[in-house]
Amino acid sequence: MESAILSARGLVMDFGGVHAVNHCSLRLAEGSITGLIGPNGAGKTTLFNLITGVRKPTRGRILFRGERIDGLPPYRIFQKGVVRTFQIPRELKKMRVIDNLMIVPSGQIGESMWRAIAFPWAVKRQERAIADQARAVLDYVGLSESANLLAENLSGGQKKLLELARALMAKPSLVLLDEPGAGVNPTLMRRLTDGVSRARDERGVAFLIIEHDMDLVMRLCDRVIVMSEGSVLIEGAPADVQRNERVVRAYLGG
Repeated sequence: MESAILSARGLVMDFGGVHAVNHCSLRLAEGSITGLIGPNGAGKTTLFNLITGVRKPTRGRILFRGERIDGLPPYRIFQKGVVRTFQIPRELKKMRVIDNLMIVPSGQIGESMWRAIAFPWAVKRQERAIADQARAVLDYVGLSESANLLAENLSGGQKKLLELARALMAKPSLVLLDEPGAGVNPTLMRRLTDGVSRARDERGVAFLIIEHDMDLVMRLCDRVIVMSEGSVLIEGAPADVQRNERVVRAYLGG
C-alpha cells in the first residue's frame, strides 16, 4: 500500500453528549487528492478542526507521517506542513494580494525589531526573495495580474484562488480545502482545479477536500471518503462511491 501522510484512528468529538465525530478512522496517501463528502452535519468541518488543532478530540489519535499531532496547537501543526483553507475566504482585506502571501513564511528577519535595525540589508534581501516566491505562486494559480490589488477588491472566485495561493506559499505537505468550488464561476474553477492538480503532480502536495459539487469531485479526486453521522460510511474510487446505494440513501436522500 502507498505510505500514509495522515491517518486518524477512532476519533471522537463530543459536544454536550452529541458525537459530532463518532469513532472516525481514515487514511490519506502521500501525494493523493481525496474528496470528503457527506450531508450537512456529517462532521466534515469538525474533522478538519481536529486535524488542524482547532479542536482537541475527546478520544482517538491523529498521526501525520507517523507522528501524533492531536492535541498540538494549530501553529505547531502548520509548522509541520498541514495547512487549511476555509469555506468563507479569510483574506486580509486592506492588504495587497501579494502582501497576503508575503506574510505567510515564518521566521522572517524583519519580525525582530533589533535584527531589522542591525541587519537592514538582510531584511531587504529576504523580502526580495519572498516577493519573488509570492509572484511565482500567484502566477501558478493565475492571479499574477491582481498582485497589487487590495484583497477586498477580488471577486469571490479570486478570493478562493488567493486562499489556495496562501496555502501553497507555506510549502505544505498536506492541504485541507473547505468547499473550494462554492460560488466560483467555471473559468476560475478550472484555474483552481488546475492549481490543485499541478501542486500534487509537481510538488507532491496531498489534498483533502470538502466539496458538495460531485462533478468536481469526480474530475479531481483519486479517492472519496463519505461521512455520515460523524463516521466514515464508505470510501473508494469516485465512480464506485457515486453508485453506492448507501451513499445515495445517506447523502442524496434516496
